[in-house]
Parts: sequence; C-alpha cells; structure tokens
Amino acid sequence: MSFLGFRKWPTPVAKPLWPFVAASTVTFYLVSKMQDLGVRSEEYAQDPRNPYAAQISKEAHH
Repeated sequence: MSFLGFRKWPTPVAKPLWPFVAASTVTFYLVSKMQDLGVRSEEYAQDPRNPYAAQISKEAHH
C-alpha cells in the first residue's frame, strides 16, 4: 500500500549514481594534477602573472 504515492522503501539514489561519483572524483584529481604541473612548468613558474610564483620560488630554494 502506498501513502500519497510514496512507497514503503525509498527509491535507491546512491547505488545507481556510483559510476558518476567515481568518474567525477577521478576527473577532479587528474585536472588538479594537470593544473599543478602546468603552474609549476619552467615556462610559467617565473611568470609574474602566476599567482603561485612566490610559493614556487620559495620551494625551489630548499
């Protein structure tokens, strides 16, 4: 018996969405790694427009 159209057990939400969550996690990780590699590349590490230039130069002296 359903009350106002609701079933006794809720429709599964997380179980059918696990591939999308896994793919989103992998995509986020890979894009962040590519961004980090791009920011730290020799061509852009010393560029004054790079917001991480000061941090990269401090790490390079260690």
